[in-house]
Amino acid sequence: MVRRVYGMLGVALGLVIASPALAMAQQAATAGGGSLAGGLIGLGAGLGLGIAAFGCGMGQGRLAGSAMESIGRNPNSTGQLFVPMIIGLAFIESLTLYTLVIAFFLLAKV
Repeated sequence: MVRRVYGMLGVALGLVIASPALAMAQQAATAGGGSLAGGLIGLGAGLGLGIAAFGCGMGQGRLAGSAMESIGRNPNSTGQLFVPMIIGLAFIESLTLYTLVIAFFLLAKV
């Protein structure tokens, strides 16, 4: 399972790294059009949102799962774990929202 996730992340990282190279290679061919650059900006924004949502979803699931497992082992620790868990979930969610804002800024350039 972990090997598949790392494999998918490696492929996604390779695509993200290769997309600026494609934009640089085709820039001379589309001298005044700019349609390829706009398309790559849109692709990058969508890909960035997908990667951020995937990573934050994995982090939130792991955080909630660990907290529930800890509460299951020691029910008296519920009060001590609840507030830090909610704060951690808020921090993880804020990373996704920052990515959404950056994607909107990128799409405004198209």
